[in-house]
Amino acid sequence: MNPVGEHATAREYLDFGDRHARGSSECFSRWALAVAEDPEVLRRIESLPTAKRQPNLVFAAARWNGVRPGPYDALRTALLDDWDAIRDTVLARATQTNEVGRCATLLPVLAALPQPLALLEVGASAGLCLYPDRYSYRFTGPSGSLALDPPGGRSPVRLDCEVHGRPPLPERLPEVVWRAGLDLNPLDVRDDDAVAWLQTLVWPEHEDRRRRLAAAVELVRAEPPTLVRADLNDGVRDLAGAAPTDATLVVFHSAVTAYLSAVDRERFVRTVRGLPGHWISNEGPHAVPDVAGTATSEPPAGPAPFLLAVDGRAVAWTDGHGRALWWM
Repeated sequence: MNPVGEHATAREYLDFGDRHARGSSECFSRWALAVAEDPEVLRRIESLPTAKRQPNLVFAAARWNGVRPGPYDALRTALLDDWDAIRDTVLARATQTNEVGRCATLLPVLAALPQPLALLEVGASAGLCLYPDRYSYRFTGPSGSLALDPPGGRSPVRLDCEVHGRPPLPERLPEVVWRAGLDLNPLDVRDDDAVAWLQTLVWPEHEDRRRRLAAAVELVRAEPPTLVRADLNDGVRDLAGAAPTDATLVVFHSAVTAYLSAVDRERFVRTVRGLPGHWISNEGPHAVPDVAGTATSEPPAGPAPFLLAVDGRAVAWTDGHGRALWWM
């Protein structure tokens, strides 16, 4: 399949359809591959600011404005006939997928750190990933299975993860004594409009993720996290300074640094390396400077995985939605 000319946006949609959505969301894969070959639609998307052209955001905005999962023709019609409404949604909102399933792939490294923990999430969205100690986990793999529940009993949020290799699965959940996050546009779990947008960001076929998101929102509404509105490079140091000194500070992020310029990524890495405690990144392999070079195994086949790293050193490949972990 050849995208139109050397169009950068066409290449982005082709890559999304081929490497990210294929095998995970056939609807989004079809849509993205069709957009990549549609000059008229591409011109509309090109009229958006560069940071707003992402397939996830454009597709979510279309769905927010009534487009149902299905053939590309319906999406195309909406992007051409209802462009003003979709464009307004794209400009007003952001891709803030708050995938709690990622806590399952973070858990082995969180539990292995000196306890208790002070968690600081960068790009926290609604902060649902700040509660790894409140969820139940079921790990399965060739060597058997492991079930972990919070001390008070089974959580309404259960995260299932398939493991490969020999990750240091914990005997108990980490102890979290402080949790906070920062985001350019933090979302309030008590805001029904914000929660509806989070639901729209979940890919069409992923009903399990939608149910899990709803359960996590209900759980976190009982004790909403501290969220600060700030750019990550401007806010992370100050927020880290508010963490208790008798707990291990853990700065972590998932699917965040890909949206930064190369200069801002470098600056962020310098900042977090200078903080006390530990830094956990769960990003595309080239979204964090120098981390890809520390990987000791090839990425698994299938949709493009994330690379999990502790203090800049890769320890595992992970499924972007937390469904699987390939330990190095």
